[in-house]
This record gives sequence, structure tokens and C-alpha cells, in this order.
Amino acid sequence: MDLIPKPDQVVSAASNVAHKVLYGGLADLRPMPRTLIDEGPLREVYHYRPAPGVKPSGDPVLLVMPLAAPSSCYDLRRGCSLVEHLVGEGRPTYLVEYGEVSFKDRNLGFEHWIDDVLPSAIDAVHQHTQGRPVHLVAWSLGGIFSLLSAAAHPKLPVASITTLGSPWDVSKVPAIAPLRPLLNANLPDALKVVTKGYQLMGGAPKPLVRWAFQISAVDKVITKPLVKIQHLDDTEFLAQLEAVDAFGRNMIAYPGRTFGQLYHRVVRNNELKTGRLVTDERTIDVRDVKVPVMVMGGENDGIAPIAAVRPIVAMLKGSPAVRWEAVPGGHLGMVTGRAARRTTWPLIDAWVDQWSTPGDSRIGIGANPQRRYKSTGSRALKG
Repeated sequence: MDLIPKPDQVVSAASNVAHKVLYGGLADLRPMPRTLIDEGPLREVYHYRPAPGVKPSGDPVLLVMPLAAPSSCYDLRRGCSLVEHLVGEGRPTYLVEYGEVSFKDRNLGFEHWIDDVLPSAIDAVHQHTQGRPVHLVAWSLGGIFSLLSAAAHPKLPVASITTLGSPWDVSKVPAIAPLRPLLNANLPDALKVVTKGYQLMGGAPKPLVRWAFQISAVDKVITKPLVKIQHLDDTEFLAQLEAVDAFGRNMIAYPGRTFGQLYHRVVRNNELKTGRLVTDERTIDVRDVKVPVMVMGGENDGIAPIAAVRPIVAMLKGSPAVRWEAVPGGHLGMVTGRAARRTTWPLIDAWVDQWSTPGDSRIGIGANPQRRYKSTGSRALKG
């Protein structure tokens, strides 16, 4: 809104304020309709119902959640929902989420997701679509789990993998880098008690997870009131802020052992920088991934900046094709921001079409993302 608002801006701003007061908000937060098709310990697999008048065709897409985040990361609001886009394109669309974490889940670690949750979810989608290969689209930690699961279980019916904002070298994360000397030092007894607290609580509780999400964008939190006033006439902008706030209020807890692995192995020791995860029984190496992979990073991502995401590209030695794309947006925005409709989503469409089942009628649809979006990142291609 201009410093001296124009008449039409004043009218729009007044309308937005009135709508907020009378109806509680501007964002359409209705989730896309879905049906539960499979479940197990911390595993719920949903099928999104086809859009009216649209007949689904082609290979299925399975959206893979990170831990702690709600499924609205893929279905933020109507008009800015990756789910809505995929369903509208006629793609069979599925999602695996993990439900509420409780104290009884405290002993579950990375292996639970790599060896149980993801293989079971992929198999459920494979069976539900009468044996079609599955394309994984995975955000943040979900992308890490997806690649490790594909490496550990090469016979899974996976057609391709797309990772979005998945950090492999956390030394490049600005919020963590200054803390690394402290994390690697001999901790004082009082601090050791704090770092062991997750074991007593059974994990990282919801309030702590919500706080961590907010503190990662503290600059935006501080300036939000002023930003709202500056955009008081922009309905889309205000609706997006509302939707992101709703997302942040619905963060989920981490199981105790998983949180411990994240702290000790990923944050403190930066073990994933090698592309390997050492478990009690074996070493999982992303060099054993045998399917095409597209790696995407957000140009304004403060949680998983491009420098932390891109190293995985060079490690995927066994993949027949690896593609790198840098897209506009922060950690959540690259997936479901307003610009994602013109950038991230067309690239996902093209990648899925490129690696879909031969003879599929969908192949070739949107196969050249340059038609709709000029890539801002370089590409690493093999094959």
C-alpha cells in the first residue's frame, strides 16, 4: 500500500479488515478431501479424492512429510496448495503423515521411518494404484528419509524422487554454525542436563518445536505488524500470512530417540554431510539410490540454505539422472508460497512426467518447464 493510499487501496484495506473481523480471516483453510487407505505405528497414508470433472491418470505421487510438521505444508490454503494443484492436474495424489507422537513412541529412531513407515507407505500406494511405480515428493527431513529409504531398500517400486529444502550439510545453516564450537565442546554439567531433557520428556514437545520454527524466522516475526499494515490492501498477501501462522500453530512433537539422533548425529556431528547414516546394524549410503532424483533448494531458505542442500547432488553416484534446481522462496515458501505456483510446481510436473511409466498418456505434458518458468539454478544431469 502506498504511503499515501489511493482510493482503491483504502477500499481494499477496509474490506480486508471487515472480512477479518466478521469472518475470522481471509485464508480459505479448508483441507483437500482425502481418504485413509493404510495405517500403522506413526503411519497414516491418505489418498486425495479426484477433483470434480477430472479423471486421474498416470503414475501416483506420494507426498512425504518431514517430522513435526503438519500436513498443511503441502495443503496450506486453497489457491496455494500443492495438493490442490496435483489433484487438479489429474495426478493420483497420496500423502504419508505420522499422527500424534506420544511418550510410548520415545524409543523410535530414524530406522522406523526408513525401514517401516516409508516402505509400507510406498507399498500401500503401489497396491492402491494397481501396481504403478510411485513418485516421491518430499520436503525437508522427509527428503532425507526418502533418499535413505530408497538406498536401503532398492527394490521398492519408486519411479523418481524430488527433495525440497533437505539439508545434508548443517554446518552451512546460519542458525547452527555459530553454535557448533559449543556443541562440540565438553559441556558443563548444567547444560548436559538440558541436552538430556528430551529423554526424560520422551522427545521434543510441541511448544518447543513451535518455538524453534518461529525463532528460525525471528526477523519476520518482529516485523510482521508493520508488514501487515503495509499490505493491508493485499488480500492474497494477508491470506498467506494467516495460513503460515495456522501452519506454525500445528507443529507436532518429535519422538525421543529420533530427536536425540537429530541432535547428536545431524546437528552436533554433521554425519549426513557424507551422505551416509550409520545405524546399529548397517550403513546406509545415498550412493546406492538407483532412481532419478531432482534436488531443489530455496533461494531465501534460512533453515536449509542452498549451501546446505546442494552437496547431495554430487553424492548420488548411483542415480541414473540427477537434477539441481534453485527456486524462489524460503523453507516453506518454496513448497507452497505464492511464487511456487509458477516455479516449483511446474518443475515437479515436468520431472514426474519425464520419469513416468512408458506409454502413459500423461508423458510429455509440461515436459519442458522452461515454457512456464525459467530456472534460476544450474543443473547437474546424468544419463
